This record gives sequence, C-alpha cells and structure tokens, in this order.
Amino acid sequence: MNQINSKERMDSGFLPRSPTGFFKGRRGCALWLTGVSGAGKSTIASIVKEKLDRLELPTYILDGDSLRQGLNHDLSFTDSDRMESVRRTAEVMKLFVDAGFVVIVSMISPFRQGRSFARSLLNEGEFWEVHVDTPLHIAEQRDPKGLYARARQGRMSHFTGIGSEYQCPERPELRIPTVHVSAEVAAERIVSRCIAKGLLNVECEKDR
Repeated sequence: MNQINSKERMDSGFLPRSPTGFFKGRRGCALWLTGVSGAGKSTIASIVKEKLDRLELPTYILDGDSLRQGLNHDLSFTDSDRMESVRRTAEVMKLFVDAGFVVIVSMISPFRQGRSFARSLLNEGEFWEVHVDTPLHIAEQRDPKGLYARARQGRMSHFTGIGSEYQCPERPELRIPTVHVSAEVAAERIVSRCIAKGLLNVECEKDR
C-alpha cells in the first residue's frame, strides 16, 4: 500500500479560500460517508443533498462510482489504487470546501489511512466522518449491482470485504446503523446532528 503523507500545500487559486469562503458569511465543510459496497452511502448522500438544498446551502456530491467514470477511470481496485482514488477525491473535496460548499463524499474508502489523509486537508471541525454501518452479510444480501456474487465467483479481485479488508472508523463523528434505520431517517439524522453541532451554518445562510 502506498504511503500518503500530508504536507504543506499552496492553495491552487482556482477556488480560493477566504475568511468567509466564496459564499459570503459561511464556511465550507465535508461529510465523508464511508462503508462497504451496498451499505446505502449513495442513497443517503442524495437525500442529504436534497435536505441541504431546501436549506439553500451550496452543496456538492463526490460519489465514488461516478468519479470512476472520469477522474479515477484509470485506477483499478488494488489497495494502492484505492488509496490513490481517495487521495484524488480528497484534494477535490478540499477545493470545494475552500470555496464554501458543503461537500458530501460517498465512497467506500476502506482504509483508515486514506480517510485520515482527507481529514488532514481541512481545518479542525470542517470534516465529519460518517460511518454508514452495514454488516457485510447484510450488504451481501442486498447486492444491488451483483458485485458480491461476482467476487464470490472469483470474477472480481480485491473486492472490499472479500478480497480486501474494510477498516471500520474507530471514532467517526457519526455512525449510522442502516440495519435499523431507513435511508430517509439516516439522512435526517445526519443533517440534524450537523446543525446541532454547528457544522452547518444554517442561520447565517438564511440571513444573507
């Protein structure tokens, strides 16, 4: 597995950071949804975005599957390439957060080291790790894309949970047990908790 090191960076200037962010009066932040394939990350992320849109918060989703169609199309599913996928996604996340967006990242991101790197790119309090916690056997029963079946048949190598490990977050800001709650309830819980903890500057946005 390739080592990822956090170091001092010069802001690109493409989406410049300012004391108040690109959207005046509010700061950006990131909600990083991690979990095994089939946990429901993308569904929950979409509902969270709908709720934040209704609050008139500038929001953007970075979805792991979608990014593999473009930014990460050249990467495989080896451990080292998964780390590189997380690194690239985290750098894009940082640009949007610097500009004042609420960025919702939805990707397996199986290794703690990669998620820690993503956290290190942002200021204290700007990054929330959300564990979409679904037991592997439940996710395998769901298997909406048939990926677990293919992995069990030996047609997919390095599949998370079967050919490659998933390292559960040790101290996430929020853990969502999807066996017990629906995607709608999970999304509401995420938004409500973020507002209560001051991550989402809703009042400031309403008063613009």
